[in-house]
Amino acid sequence: MKQFFKYMLATITGVVVLLFIFFLVFVSMVSNASKGDKVVVDDNSILHLKLNYSLVDRSNDNPFDELASGLAGDVSTPVGLHDMLNCIEEAKTDDKIKGIFIDLTAIGAGYAKLTELRDAVNDFKSTGKFVYSYGEIFYNQTYYFASVADKVYLNPSGTMLFNGMAADVTFMKETLAKLGIEMQVIKRGKFKGAVEPFVLDGLSDENRKQISVYLESIYGQFLDNISDSRSLSVEQLKEIANGVKVKSGEDAVKYNMIDAVGYRDEVMTAMASELGLEEGKEPNLISLAKYNKGRKMDMAKTSKNVIAVVYADGDIVSGKGQTNEIGSDRFAKALAQAREDDNVKAVVLRINSGGGSALASDVIWRETKLLREQKPLIVSMGDVAASGGYFIDCMGDSVLAMPNTITGSIGVFGLYPNAEGLYNKMGLKTEVVKTADVADFGRIDRPLTSAEMDILDALIKGVYEQFRSRVEEGRNLDRAHIDTIAEGRVWTGEYAKKHGLIDAFGGIQDAVNIAASKAGVEEYRLSAYPKSDNPFEEFFTGFGMASIKDKVLKEELGSYYTVYNKLQRLQSLRGIQAIMPYQIELN
Repeated sequence: MKQFFKYMLATITGVVVLLFIFFLVFVSMVSNASKGDKVVVDDNSILHLKLNYSLVDRSNDNPFDELASGLAGDVSTPVGLHDMLNCIEEAKTDDKIKGIFIDLTAIGAGYAKLTELRDAVNDFKSTGKFVYSYGEIFYNQTYYFASVADKVYLNPSGTMLFNGMAADVTFMKETLAKLGIEMQVIKRGKFKGAVEPFVLDGLSDENRKQISVYLESIYGQFLDNISDSRSLSVEQLKEIANGVKVKSGEDAVKYNMIDAVGYRDEVMTAMASELGLEEGKEPNLISLAKYNKGRKMDMAKTSKNVIAVVYADGDIVSGKGQTNEIGSDRFAKALAQAREDDNVKAVVLRINSGGGSALASDVIWRETKLLREQKPLIVSMGDVAASGGYFIDCMGDSVLAMPNTITGSIGVFGLYPNAEGLYNKMGLKTEVVKTADVADFGRIDRPLTSAEMDILDALIKGVYEQFRSRVEEGRNLDRAHIDTIAEGRVWTGEYAKKHGLIDAFGGIQDAVNIAASKAGVEEYRLSAYPKSDNPFEEFFTGFGMASIKDKVLKEELGSYYTVYNKLQRLQSLRGIQAIMPYQIELN
């Protein structure tokens, strides 16, 4: 027995030592990877935009993110939209960069972000440099971006379907009823459709109306931009879509939607010819990640003047939140840090959120108010800045959005399940001892009483009143006018500008330029907020593991990840919500 414990102890000691050595090697690898050598851009290079990931605004500088990508089977390093736009801007005047190659697989982005990208590429083309795009499958989003190129190629075996847009909403009332669950709803805003999937069998007239209006707005801008790029009239594009005339690469060539069908090597040959290279010599592609790394290493700006960019992406929740959430504690702290830092001369708040907790939204709103009293606060809306997302951005000195940004949705609701039927089916019974009539308020094994409904109605009414007052103060709008555009109604940026919900059209870099102008600074550097935690601390406290988990799930679940994400989102609905009617997906 003594010998057994001796060997066991030796084995445990060996394992611990090996783990420690592995950890040191791992730290060294990550450290070296993060430092890297100086990036050299060769003559006659082409900036390679390989887009095969969900596009977020902020690049993740955490070295563990690269590890997460590797574990998920993704060898590319995602570059955030803001860095991507800056790379394209720098490539315009980089004599070594002769063109851009848009290499498309799938893009996880809405039309507002894609329009920001298209605008940047269009500006790049104004220098006379070329842009080629290639894809194996073109659907609305990928084709929308690809069409900005001088030459558009589709794989000969690839497919393209150009058949308009549709928005769909899945209703769960009957499914819940079969489970013995009834959702009890209290809301303010007749257009607040977030509750409809739980309590109706189909769209209300108000919801159908708002969907039709914003869908036509987004589709109109989609067609206008493709029309400009492909020299096809909007009427021609509508005829192609309505008649489903494009189903293959050959059809796309026939109707001038693309320039040619071709394999990837043939596109390489065409670009080599454009560069005047010898026959058989391939052009030099420099990845977006590599070019961005070199750009950051070469940045010579050491100005003390700082423009802080606060990136707020995801559902709004109380507490710190996860990496893909806007946690009220974390973001209130970030805004306070930017306000208190004397080197920060102005702040850009970049929003991509359909909302969330009304309480968490108000916590963040308070910090935007305090910040605006001391420094310029410029808001930049991404794909969506609605409901709680609009709540936290309405205090901006200037509020910018793209014409196809989804915004508005000024309304609130409370959603409470009554699982009495489920309890009965399962033979469950709850006995309660209480000291007051409403002491057991919030039980799910019975319906809400009339007194409880009155309490909730008063709470919802109060939060809705607060929401409207926030918009009135921040946007300096008349209350009567707010009432005509609120009621939970969703607007695109096109209509939001007409109604005074935003000030101007523009992307994130436009917001940075306005911030610098209002601050009166010409030389400045950008600083991203919230500040990243120590990467090792972040990894071992859960954020890094959550990132890996999320990437692996996306890889394994594929298109079903959206369903999983919706279920996760539903679980997080606690208390009064200022949230979008649903996750808008345009097909």
